[in-house]
Formats: sequence, structure tokens, C-alpha cells
Amino acid sequence: MTRPTILVVAPMPAFPTSAGNRRRLVTTCESLTRGGFAVDLAYFAHEDQIYRRFGQHPPTDAAAMAEGFQRTFRIEPKAAIPLKTRAHHFGLDDWCPDEVGDFVAWYCAAHPETRAVLVNYVFLSRCLQAVPPGILTLIDTHDRFADRQAQYRPFRAEPNFFYTDAAGEAAGLDRADLVLAIQAEEAAHFAKATRARVHLLPPHFPARRPFRARRRLARIGFIGHGNDPNLFSIGRFAEAWSADWAPGNPTLVIAGEICTGLGKAPRPGVEFAGYVERLEDFYDGVDLVVAPMLMGSGLKMKVAEALSFGMPVIGTGIGFEGFSPRVPAHRCGTVAEVKAQVLALRDDPAGLANLTEACAGLFADYNTVTLSAEDALLALLHRPGDGAEPNPNSAPPEAARVDALTQALPGGTLTCVTGLSTAERDESERGVLVATERAAPPGAGPYAPERRCWFARAGAGPSTGIATGIATDVALGLAGAELALAPEWVRGHRLPPAFRATLAMAIATARPDWEAEARPVGAGPKRITVALALPSHLGVGRHPGAAFLIGPDDARELTLGAVAPLGLTQTLPFVGRTRTDLAPVPASLTVEGADLPANDSVILVLHDDLIGRVTLPGAGRRA
Repeated sequence: MTRPTILVVAPMPAFPTSAGNRRRLVTTCESLTRGGFAVDLAYFAHEDQIYRRFGQHPPTDAAAMAEGFQRTFRIEPKAAIPLKTRAHHFGLDDWCPDEVGDFVAWYCAAHPETRAVLVNYVFLSRCLQAVPPGILTLIDTHDRFADRQAQYRPFRAEPNFFYTDAAGEAAGLDRADLVLAIQAEEAAHFAKATRARVHLLPPHFPARRPFRARRRLARIGFIGHGNDPNLFSIGRFAEAWSADWAPGNPTLVIAGEICTGLGKAPRPGVEFAGYVERLEDFYDGVDLVVAPMLMGSGLKMKVAEALSFGMPVIGTGIGFEGFSPRVPAHRCGTVAEVKAQVLALRDDPAGLANLTEACAGLFADYNTVTLSAEDALLALLHRPGDGAEPNPNSAPPEAARVDALTQALPGGTLTCVTGLSTAERDESERGVLVATERAAPPGAGPYAPERRCWFARAGAGPSTGIATGIATDVALGLAGAELALAPEWVRGHRLPPAFRATLAMAIATARPDWEAEARPVGAGPKRITVALALPSHLGVGRHPGAAFLIGPDDARELTLGAVAPLGLTQTLPFVGRTRTDLAPVPASLTVEGADLPANDSVILVLHDDLIGRVTLPGAGRRA
């Protein structure tokens, strides 16, 4: 029998579940699956873009998502998602470009039997306007975003995530038939703000280990993503913890992506564990978990997760919002109070036993609420006769294929793999990840989650699967492809320089994100200065990246020098090819490592998420 399908749209991937919003996404989809629904996941690659803009490889595991959902889709943003605004707040739809609505319209036309469309976050609510009548629409809110920036004022900071005003949030919620709230206080707030039906759905966390009281505290822990609330909160707590730490006091162990944002300077009594592959390993290594949250809305997934592992937790009232806390250790007002509670229990077996018992009761009560809320939601979604008849319009997804072609190049091999990319940066068999294909837009052809990835390995290797004499860029599909470069390959130099230059010649045949024509304005031994139009965010200062001078028959890597703005009135040639937000500005660019070439050449400029192709005219065409 065919299960009814629900489309879930999210601006974050489901796997790996390394952040609270990903955990919320997974738990909601698990609830739908337990209720007999098939779930299709459409990932709007918002987070991938953000990671690449900061020079990091996106932790996105497409293979795991394909295994966990009926079908998976990827929606590529065509423009940069704005992280800052000069207005008092973001407009409701500033983070929901046309391509999200275009995808939803395409999906609903291709799968008219869909039962419901659920979007994560109110800022994606615009795409619900593309859902035809007869399909239920839902918003999983995650958090309150009205006037969220006010939480940052005590920290003299601005949020790097979405915030809007009350009217905008209410208008977004009104676009849905059903609004999901993660905790009771927010459910009550949303019920007053929107005409839509509001349903409380806290995430369900099955118990993974029984609670066990410790007799003393040797190590306390915090694990989390590097978002602003975590950074501000654990940063303050770590500072307070190390201020007067002495041997004999517990060591504070901080794990997860947050370690990157906290810096590497050693602090007394603080240990940075970095990213951990297995949560079990982290919880095995600590005696108690702290949640010293000073800001944030929604529900703190780190608290629910720790409780599911049978860990006693001490935290602020903000950290325990949504859990109905009853003991002082769960209602601390400051990081100093959290610290005092921990130190008071350091060598107190009876006190630790009481805290553990309170945590066990809190977790049991919480999960009673979650299961009841899940049952109520599923009752709203089901229709009479669900599962009774096979649906002829919904065929099971085809098994994803994985193809690999390897081409020998001067200095190494380049392998194109067609399949589902994983969160791994490199592959032991194929080498360094160089680039990943951006998905084609919906409607361009039969949609499939598979994409092409290119890996490079230095040294001699076989050429398999390709006829001799076919150009590498054509045979391996690079010519005309839209690529997302691996930041580690752009910035790193693990491959020999000559081989990197060979790879650049192949990448130069891909579709650039922007193109410009340069005018030489200065030259010296192994130095070239040109005037050109650059994307505005590259127009000043130095930017980590790579550049290559590509001639008719060879290429060499250059060193990017300083960029300076030019006060020119005439327009310099510039075309944005793949992005709609690349505003050109006149600038001078200096590169080192080559003399000014006599023949027409190309300077390939790579900056993590962008490929720039700059035409450098030969001596005969220079004015």
C-alpha cells in the first residue's frame, strides 16, 4: 500500500544532525513517518552557501538524506542570502527567493497527490503561495522571529540570522493552514498573532540510556553548534568558569562546531574537544551537562538530547524553556548561578542523586507531552481510508546510480563521480574534492538528487571509461557545468602547483559566476596590475582565494595581491552569469607570479563560492 506523501522544505540539511535546527527537522519528519506518511525532503541550500562564503566545506550528507527520505531534492539559491540589513528588520520574504516557490510549484504539479507541504521557518512561508488548493500547508516555526534582535542588545551585537517585526511574522504565519510551535509559551504567542490553527509539537527524544547518578563531578560538558546564542552563552560561562578555576574543580569540556568560534587560546579548567563523530563518546566523557543559555528562543535541543542520554543537567531558565522546570538547578538566572550550582554538587553524592532524579522526572513528563502532541498532529493530517488503496500516481523512487570516470592528466588524475555527495571532504580512493555540480533548476529535466563531484589525485594513474583523445573538460562534464568549488581545494595547496594549474585549465571551461575584461595598467617582473570590474564584495582589500593565468597551451598559479577601488566614470565590461546579486565596482587588481603575456589570456579568479573569468587581451589588442 502506498503511504500519503508530505513534502518538507527546509533551509538546512537533515544530516549530519550537528545543530539544533537539524535535530528539530529530523524529529518532525520521524513523527510523520511514525504516523504512516512518506516524506519527501527539499533542501534549499541556504546553509551550504553560508558555509562556503565563510570558506568552509558545508557539512551536508546527501547520501544519508537519500536513505532517510522517500525522495530528496536540492534547491540552489541564485543570489547571496543577506546576513545583515540596514533596515530595522528583515522583510518577511528577504530570505525566500523565487526559486523556492518555483520548486514548490513544480513539485505540486509533478506530484498532485501530495497530502501536505510543510516549510521550516516563517521566512520560507512565501513558497506556500505556490501550493494549489486541496493540499494542506504547514509552517514549523522553530523560533519566534518578531523583534528577535532585541535579545542581542545586552551583548552589544547584531544577529547573523533572520529577524523581522511582529506584523511581518503574523503575515507569514497567516499563509499556512497549520502552524507548529516547539514549546507552549510560543504556541500561546502565535495563537494570538495568526488566524491559522496553532498546534504545539515539541520534538520527541526517545530515551537512549537510563539515568545514573554520579557520586562526584570530575568533568562537565557542553556540546553545540556555533550559532550566536551558543557563542554568547557558553563564552560567558567559560570565562566565568576559568576565572578562578583550581585543580580539583571539574573540567569544562566544550564540543561541537562552537569550538571554532570560541578561539584556541587555552583557558584554565576548559578543554575544547572539537567536532565529535559520536554523541555517545561525548556523553561518556562527562558527568554532567550545563545549559547556561542567556538568550535564544524555541526549545534548547541540547537539553533534550542530554536528558535522552540519561545525563543530569544544570542550566538557566532560558535553557529550560519548554520543559516546565521545577528545581532551582533548572531555573538559574545567570552563568554565575549555574557555576555555583555545579560547584555545590562537586562532591555531594546525595545532591547529585536528587538532581538526577529531578532530571529523570522532567524528561518523562516532557516525553509524555511530546507523544500526545504527535498523536494529535497525525490525527489532523490523516484522512479516512489512508493506506487502504494503492496510489497509482506515486511510484517508488528509483535506486540512485553511482558512476565514476577517471582521466589521467599531466601530474595526476581527475575523477568524476555521479551519485550522492556525502559530508566527506575527500575520498581515500579518488583524492581531494575539487568541485561539486550545482543542481539544475526544477523543470530543466527529470529531477534527480544525484550530482557530479570531481576529485583530484596527484601522481600517475589510469585513464578508464573515456575514449582516448577526448578533451578532459568535455569527457568529464566540466565544460559548461555550474560548479560549487571545495573551499579547501581553493585555499589549500596539498596538490603540487603544476597539477593545480592543470586542474585550473579544466575548471576554466566551466560556466563562470562572473566575467570581466581587464585592462593592464602596470607591470613588472613577475607582476601584473589590471583595471577591471569586480563583484562589489571583492572590491576592497585582500580575499583568500586562488588565481591562475591561463594561456592557449599552459597555465600557472598566481598570487593574489591587494585590490583597490578606482574612481572611474566609464563602465568596465562585467557580466554576472549565475548570480543575480553581483554588483560590479571598478577596481585595480595586482597578481604576482607571471609577466604580462603577449597573447590573449584568461585570469581565473576563484573565491570559495565564486568562479570569475577575466579576459586579458594580448599585446595586439591593448589600447
